[in-house]
Amino acid sequence: MTTVAVVYHTGSGHTKLMAEAVQRGAASVDGVEAQIHAIQGGDINLGRWSNDAILEALDAADAILFGCPTYMGGVSAQMKAFLDATLPRWAPRTWVDKLAAGFTVSSTPSGDKLNALQDLVVAALQMGMIWVGQEQIPLNDRGLNRLSFYLGAAGQAQYGGPEVAVHAEDLATGEVLGERVARIAAQWVAGRGA
Repeated sequence: MTTVAVVYHTGSGHTKLMAEAVQRGAASVDGVEAQIHAIQGGDINLGRWSNDAILEALDAADAILFGCPTYMGGVSAQMKAFLDATLPRWAPRTWVDKLAAGFTVSSTPSGDKLNALQDLVVAALQMGMIWVGQEQIPLNDRGLNRLSFYLGAAGQAQYGGPEVAVHAEDLATGEVLGERVARIAAQWVAGRGA
C-alpha cells in the first residue's frame, strides 16, 4: 500500500477545501491510502508547533503534499511553525526521497502565490524530497491550472469564509495534482520493491 499524506493549514476554510480536493485526487488511485492532517493553532505554544502524531504519520508516508493560504506573499505563520518543527528530521534525512508537492490559496489570481509555493519547495528540497509539479497547462477545455502555476496547485477564493468557495476549476486542479502525486508515488513504491 502506498501512503500519500496531505498536511495543510487553513485560515478561513478555503485551503481546507483545496486540501480535501487534493486528498480526493490521491485517493482515486488504486492501492493508495490518502491521509489528511490539519495544522491547528492549538498545536502552537510559544511560537513552536508540536504534534507527534502528525509527524509520525508523515514519517511513514511515501509522499507529502503541503498546503496553506498565501498571506502577505508567503506561507502562513502556522505553516512556517510546522515547517520549522520538522528540523529534527533534517540531519538524519528522515524524509529523503519522499515525493513532495504543494498547493496554496489566496483571494486574488496571483496574490504572490508563487512565493508561497517556493517556500514549500525550498523546505521540501532541504529535506531531500523530490518535488512534483503541476502537469496541466492552462490551455485546456476543463479550466485546469487556469491561474497558470506549474510549481503546484493554486486556488483563488473571495474574502470571507468557506461559503465563498474556491473556484471549481482550482479545486479540480488540486484534485489532479493529488492524483498525479499518488500515481507517481505508487510507481515509486513499486519500483523500490523490484
